[in-house]
Amino acid sequence: MSSSQPFIPSSPLSPAAGHPRKSRFTFKQLSQLALSSTTNPLRVIAHIDLDAFYAQCEGVRLGIAEDQPLAVQQWQGLIAINYPARKYGLTRHITIAEAKKLCPNLIMQHVATWKEGDAKWAYHEDAFAQIATHKVSLDPYRLESRRILACIKDVLPPSPVQRVEKASVDEVFLDLSAQIHSILLERYPELSGPAPYDDPTECLPRPPTTALDWNTDALVDLDNNETEDDDPDWDDITMLIGSEIVRSVRAAIRERLKYTCSAGIARNKMIAKLGSAHKKPNQQTIVRNRAVQQFMGSFKFTKIRNLGGKLGEDVVSKFGTEQVQELLNVSLGQLKSKLGDDTGSWVYEIIRGEDTNEVNSRTQIKSMLSAKSFRPTINSYDQAVKWLRIFVADIFARLVEEGILENKRRPKTVNLHHRQGGQMRSRQAPIPSGRPIDENVLFNIAKILLGQVIVDGRAWPCANLQLSVGGLEEGPTGNRGIGGFLVRGDEAKVVKHSLRDSDGHASDHGDCRPDKRPKSEQGAIRRFLSRQGTSHGESDEEMSADHSDPDPMKGSSSPPPTASHVQRPEGDGQHNVPQKSRRGDFARSNAAEGIPLPKATDVVERIANNTYICKDCNTALPSDTKGEHEDWHFAKSIAATEKPTGSGETTSASRVRVKDPKKFTSSRTNATPTQRRMEKGQSRLAFD
Repeated sequence: MSSSQPFIPSSPLSPAAGHPRKSRFTFKQLSQLALSSTTNPLRVIAHIDLDAFYAQCEGVRLGIAEDQPLAVQQWQGLIAINYPARKYGLTRHITIAEAKKLCPNLIMQHVATWKEGDAKWAYHEDAFAQIATHKVSLDPYRLESRRILACIKDVLPPSPVQRVEKASVDEVFLDLSAQIHSILLERYPELSGPAPYDDPTECLPRPPTTALDWNTDALVDLDNNETEDDDPDWDDITMLIGSEIVRSVRAAIRERLKYTCSAGIARNKMIAKLGSAHKKPNQQTIVRNRAVQQFMGSFKFTKIRNLGGKLGEDVVSKFGTEQVQELLNVSLGQLKSKLGDDTGSWVYEIIRGEDTNEVNSRTQIKSMLSAKSFRPTINSYDQAVKWLRIFVADIFARLVEEGILENKRRPKTVNLHHRQGGQMRSRQAPIPSGRPIDENVLFNIAKILLGQVIVDGRAWPCANLQLSVGGLEEGPTGNRGIGGFLVRGDEAKVVKHSLRDSDGHASDHGDCRPDKRPKSEQGAIRRFLSRQGTSHGESDEEMSADHSDPDPMKGSSSPPPTASHVQRPEGDGQHNVPQKSRRGDFARSNAAEGIPLPKATDVVERIANNTYICKDCNTALPSDTKGEHEDWHFAKSIAATEKPTGSGETTSASRVRVKDPKKFTSSRTNATPTQRRMEKGQSRLAFD
């Protein structure tokens, strides 16, 4: 944006001091403006509020003139009134008959409704009389709200400079600080240089302007100790730039979508929201830092967010006033003593215009609900199912806005609330993960929950039914289906032949069978297996000697052998054949039958992946025996630490016996019966 004031290369001298005038803001605060710091005094926040939004939506949809009085009707009441109708004294608290009497040419448009049994909302002429079979739909207003939000984001620079928070269906907060920082440096190049003496706490030079053009904006009067004759400082410049940005946003909404809106520009969200309602419709209000006290003093503090409920009532009852101006006279100590330390401190700051809440670019919705109160009540399962179908369609339409189709967010649970008489019952069920969510999935879960309520008894007559989804969370990203890991068609052929070529096979496309690889006496498989056999075969004699000891824990110097050395039971026919020899016979028999051998590298890799190397004895074992092998080392270490006592008895630790003898069966199977020493109480049996 171009500057409305000419740039003066140097700051004028103060006639009194004879030195360049200084701002009360520092270079550090200027740099923090680019970071949208919530405590920065140069910060600028805007609040945009659509004027009588529901009424505007219906006026734009119907194409009626802007000066035509219009009200939005829901059953027998009014929920929105446009500004031309308000001139006749209409409010949302009057009846339909009173509204027509006050404004005979009033157009009353009923909101869209879901009709019992329909799969889509629509506008019905007789909807006001069909409360028993229709349900209100606000989807038309949500759709227009999305269009307006998209328009706002399109006007502003992209993220991360852009910070937009959708506060409600007709309200938006903007943090303009980062954008204003870049415009400041463009308009006033002297601010982009380093701070004097490289000290960021040095004050900025004063702005080279003495008057600001606020165009048609509504300016709040300055505080009592401030005058318009005072030269502006950089906080006034940032407010001016912010007002220009907001004016362009409002103009774009008006031009593209035909909606008017009001805005408030201030240093934080709380004041900006109060400012947007100060001058309506179709205006914007600027609350400069020098005007905050004057502005806040004119309000009732019950109008401030979070002070309009029970807390506001508590403050009124304890201090006897609801005016901010009067509450400003109460000290911090008095507020803390009557409201508590935390609440008292917060009230003390908020009535003075201090608010450090940040503008959240994305306010996460945690749950969604669709409900209906039945007058008269419903009395059958079929009626309830029809309403569940409407609830599901309503909720799913909102889930689409949250990005459920793109798997950006998804709910975790479905909840059903059922009221019969004065009793409210609830049922909940999880939504299956790992599969897409659609209306049928939600509808089937809702019917199951309704069936559970009916089985419990006393389900009819039903006065209220509510369906909700909860636990909305970010969906997984980067997942691929099984098809993403596969190749097909010509691509598969290319991959196949490239793999064959890399293995050294002929790349003749006419031959589908690879050439047989010559056998090698010292192939990779044999070398690997021979190393395994050697590592275990060297301890055969030691194992025979160790097994002569009745205690398997004493005197043993090697762990239990691997499964390849375990003697098989008699009758197996292979108990005298080493495991390595059987593998070699299997390979040779396959080669003789023309079955191609697997690649040696693949086999070695597969064996290596299923092999566990013990760090204590450096022995290669199958991975599934890791736990058993480590238990063996643990028991052996306990036995080694205990020594026989002087009386010839052993300690309790040295008498450790393995409860499960199967763990050490393999260590005994290679010993012949004559090699095993009989323990006390045993005798040999004679066999024929």
